[in-house]
Amino acid sequence: MPPQRHPRPRRGPLPYLKIILRRLRRAASVRRLVLGLAAGTTSGLLACAFFACLELLRQFLLVGTVGLTVPSPGGEHFFYHAIPGTMRLWLLPVLLGAVGLVTGYAFTRLIPESLGAGTDGTDAMIKAFHRQSGIIRPKVFFLRAAGAILTMAAGGSAGSEGPMSQLGGGMGSYLALKLGLSARERRILLLAGAAGGLGAIFRAPLGGALTAVEVVYREDFEAEAVLPAVVSSVTAYTIMTLFFGTGSIFTAPAYHFQSVLELPVYAFLGVFCSGAAFVYLRTFFFFKHRVFERLQAKIGLMWTAGIGGLCMGGLGAFFPQTLSSGYGWLEMAIRGDMGPALLAALFLGKTLATSLTIGSGLSGGMFAPTLFAGGVAGGIVGQVGHRLLPEVVTSPGGYTLVGMAAMFAGVAGAPVGPLIMVCEITQGYGLLAPLMLCSAVCLVLCRRVPLYENQVDNKFESPAHLGDATINILEELRVQDYYRPGKTTILEQGTTLKALTDIIAGTTELAFPVKDASGRLTGILSMQDVRNVLFEKTLFDLVVVGDLARPPVSLTPDTSLYDALLLFVDAQLSQIPVVDPENQDAVVGMLGREDVFSAYSTTLKELKKES
Repeated sequence: MPPQRHPRPRRGPLPYLKIILRRLRRAASVRRLVLGLAAGTTSGLLACAFFACLELLRQFLLVGTVGLTVPSPGGEHFFYHAIPGTMRLWLLPVLLGAVGLVTGYAFTRLIPESLGAGTDGTDAMIKAFHRQSGIIRPKVFFLRAAGAILTMAAGGSAGSEGPMSQLGGGMGSYLALKLGLSARERRILLLAGAAGGLGAIFRAPLGGALTAVEVVYREDFEAEAVLPAVVSSVTAYTIMTLFFGTGSIFTAPAYHFQSVLELPVYAFLGVFCSGAAFVYLRTFFFFKHRVFERLQAKIGLMWTAGIGGLCMGGLGAFFPQTLSSGYGWLEMAIRGDMGPALLAALFLGKTLATSLTIGSGLSGGMFAPTLFAGGVAGGIVGQVGHRLLPEVVTSPGGYTLVGMAAMFAGVAGAPVGPLIMVCEITQGYGLLAPLMLCSAVCLVLCRRVPLYENQVDNKFESPAHLGDATINILEELRVQDYYRPGKTTILEQGTTLKALTDIIAGTTELAFPVKDASGRLTGILSMQDVRNVLFEKTLFDLVVVGDLARPPVSLTPDTSLYDALLLFVDAQLSQIPVVDPENQDAVVGMLGREDVFSAYSTTLKELKKES
């Protein structure tokens, strides 16, 4: 009788769901997607709060108090617009000077570690990625963001993107610390948070994500952070649009590249923007390092920032187009509403204004001023080209957009992100070919004009990747640091086997250098070479060391441990003598195979700990 088969009990959906969730938690891509979503949510909410506070305070100070009507770009729709008061331009130096004193005092007393963080908030985020294990203290990024709001609301020449990248990145870092994530994941979440901040505040989700993963290197990008950065940026952008609309930050015409005859003009634009970048950044760093840092060493940050704010306020009262981010004026240049003379004045004025504001220690970002400088430089070429070659350069405003992306790409070493940002601004790819050409020219010509001081060239130069770098660790280590110096047992060629047994009994060495009567190193004797004859008493007086020794091998103190390891493998020895480089017959010590392995293990542990 065949055995009866009992039907298996059916499982409910809950066990299968638990299995699926367990597998998803182990999947690195899903884990990073969830982390990117969390970083984007916090970055988006912070971006909304940052933008609302900035615009409310700017309406109150610049419009209501000073009486200025500063144009805003078409995409920055705000729910409140103050009624312009009586014109009081003399208040600008007072306001910015006061902001400088207050923020300088607060930064010095509360977050002194942030004073030497770099060019701006983005540079501070880059420094945290490479050299601070992806950690930014909450007090640092909140106070820096508050300082940036005060600076820009009072008219300081700075941008929101730098503070938002530090604020978003700092929140990503804070989340990683609270979740107990590793240093590697903390750095990824730092970039994801920065991407969310950039994507939301600039209304360019893809461009913001790519810029965040590109900007930490000059010639590389952080591939592992691409997925969480994109998710974070899209999430933050979505939250931003819920409050402030879906339009791009600029209202730009649909420009298109129409004729190959324009390519030489665009190539010249790349060269012109590179020269403009040289002037712009050399001026900025001159004021920052040669003027304000020396002044700060004497009187402190508070008074230095106060002086910088006072000077910026005076410049703004004389030339209001240099105040704040200047995006409204930049949009006018994009539409082609400005002539070359005014654009040139704007470039020089914005360069000086940014140097006085951020160079003196006031908080703010370099992203917006750099886009402004690149845009007006592009506008100059477009307007002049339109007047000289009206049949070729038909849309001078398009050169403004291309100049924005090309100049920032060159000085920040970010070829893709700014290009995508411009495509998102124009909501099309009509300028893709000139964007690529000009960005390539600027990348080549601006290699020695970096915007961010904490960038490194690639992953191999970043402390964040020391633990998984594909370099040979042993090539960087030298024999002189790991061999055992001191007296070494050296055998003479004529030493008999009987005498050798007495020598071996009194030492723990495993290999012995062999010399002839004149003191020349002629061989090396290993314990494995004498093991078979060591107790053959009939050979005690017949066999000498010279008969048993193998050809000589040796190392010098400056030899790398990698070459030493190869020699150990080839010679099949446990120890190798280390000789004087100037006298190859003078033995100064011995290097053991275990010494090489110990050096490798110790160095690898130190590198992992640092990363």
